[in-house]
Amino acid sequence: MGQGLRLKHVAICLAMVAIILGYGWSGHNLAFAESSTDMYFGTEGTPQGPAAPAPQDTVYPRIGSLDSRVLVWFVTQQHTYFGGFVLALPLFCALLEFLGLITKKPALALRYDGLARDLAKVAVLALSITALIGSVMLTMFITLYPSFMEYMGGTFKGFMPAYAAVFVGESALLIIYYYGWNRMADRGMKWIHAAIGILTNIVGTALLMMANAWSAFMMSPAGVDAQGRFLGNAWHLLHSALWNPLNVHRFLADIMSGGAVVLAYACYRFFTSKTDEERAYFDWVGYVFLFVTVCALIPMPMAGYWLMKSVFVFRQTMGVTMMGGLLTWLFVVQALLIGVLFLGINYYLWQSMARIKGGERYQPYYQILLGVLMLALFIWLTPHTLLMSGSEVKAMGGAQHPVVGNYGVMSAKNGAVNILILVTALSFLYYRRANRTMTVSWIKTGNMVITVLYAVGAVNIIWLSIYGFYLPANIRVGLSAPQALTTLTVIVIGVVINRLMLRGAMVHGPIQWGKIPLRGMVGLFGLAASFSWVMGLMGYIRSSGRLSWHVSELMADVSPWAFTPDLQYATKMVTLNMVVFWAAVLALFWMCERGQQPVMGEEFREERTPLLSPVPSQET
Repeated sequence: MGQGLRLKHVAICLAMVAIILGYGWSGHNLAFAESSTDMYFGTEGTPQGPAAPAPQDTVYPRIGSLDSRVLVWFVTQQHTYFGGFVLALPLFCALLEFLGLITKKPALALRYDGLARDLAKVAVLALSITALIGSVMLTMFITLYPSFMEYMGGTFKGFMPAYAAVFVGESALLIIYYYGWNRMADRGMKWIHAAIGILTNIVGTALLMMANAWSAFMMSPAGVDAQGRFLGNAWHLLHSALWNPLNVHRFLADIMSGGAVVLAYACYRFFTSKTDEERAYFDWVGYVFLFVTVCALIPMPMAGYWLMKSVFVFRQTMGVTMMGGLLTWLFVVQALLIGVLFLGINYYLWQSMARIKGGERYQPYYQILLGVLMLALFIWLTPHTLLMSGSEVKAMGGAQHPVVGNYGVMSAKNGAVNILILVTALSFLYYRRANRTMTVSWIKTGNMVITVLYAVGAVNIIWLSIYGFYLPANIRVGLSAPQALTTLTVIVIGVVINRLMLRGAMVHGPIQWGKIPLRGMVGLFGLAASFSWVMGLMGYIRSSGRLSWHVSELMADVSPWAFTPDLQYATKMVTLNMVVFWAAVLALFWMCERGQQPVMGEEFREERTPLLSPVPSQET
């Protein structure tokens, strides 16, 4: 009992430290938010690159009635999807291989290793397709937007050799990683092979960051003068205002997008499996990759707020356009999709209880969690402004609605999404406990610690949400830092305490893979579609923030196709891109799986037979 009380005190103290640090970080960021952005155009140096072309000097070749912008949009989105897929797959492979190396269960280690090898095979083939689409995209840019490419190529010419070298290095490492799998199968060589996988991911991340430099520069140019001429400092050119948050945001988005494709494939194979062993295996694959995808989803709202805050810091008008102007309702759709994602994840976890003996004990709690989820979702979806015509704005007397304008503020939305994350983490704790009976002596104290931890965290998040109503908008945005830090602290400490409480627990029966209800797998497939769709939508929102500029405030878009698509048009394009990408990737999986059976082992057959008596806990 003494150990449990000390643990409770430590948990509460850590939560309070997180809150205090969060407030301090918030104040630091607020000071930065109020600073000048002249540094991005005020870099000292001697002009060395070409100036951004004037509108009358910009050339746009016409090919009949071809809409060049839509064609480039389609090809660029496919390249972005495939590039993220190629980045994510080696990361999944390295993670699975590492789990196989550290697990003490030979059957599970063999299963992890087999799944990682299968995904590496798909990654090698997907890399070739990504390079092919990239070549097509480059050709289209040079052909259809020669003035834009001449300026960007002349400005970033110093990075071209480095980019090519990193791409070749990524390709070579990925090929060595896959074809060296069997040759390095020995236990000693296996760690060397895993190190090659880690190095592959480091180089792949560097490649992503270099590619992001172009996108970030187009939104927030840096290292150039007012005419767009490069001033000789490569670091300033690379390190624009949005580069760091864009790197984090796209890295997490690539993991989510790549994980979504594997989820969809696992669901498809689950529905078409002809044997119980295959159905159990792909049920397991779906669970593993949902867990990986959720690990990227949880920090995604924080990364998104960091990116949008950086947009406001660079140019407030751009932020207002994206979140309070022309693109407002796209953010409402994005918020709806994120809410659906969290709701779907919880639904899948609840349905997963059907494959666990003893899971029925926690069903009453899920009714309460569902109510909290829906309440937070409604707050998360409340808009701050309404889409109105000019006559409606005139009749109302301003752009701010007298009622709705008082709600939907950023601190309230931050609080709602953090509560969504906390509820999802709590659902996971219930799932981990479902088929276990704890045997530690401090069960009541441990449960009290977790309860107090979640309660204190939720109260702090809600209090900050309410407090934000009384602050100006430029200060209110800084409240996202203490809210996010509180959420992460509660989740990490809660998971650690729950894991300690499960040590030596008695198991009511093994997980019966393949016994999940069909509606659970249908929900998982819908989650996969939502993951990919929301990534495409957010990419469109980010690019559209430039409005009528190729490069913000430097190179105007005066092409015949220069317009900002409306919500209907954008959603149709995003859906088309997602469907084409999914069809191509599922075809890759089909080609790589032909004549090859997944490594399932006998363990699945054993797991479907419930035990008659509890056994000591083992990690699954």
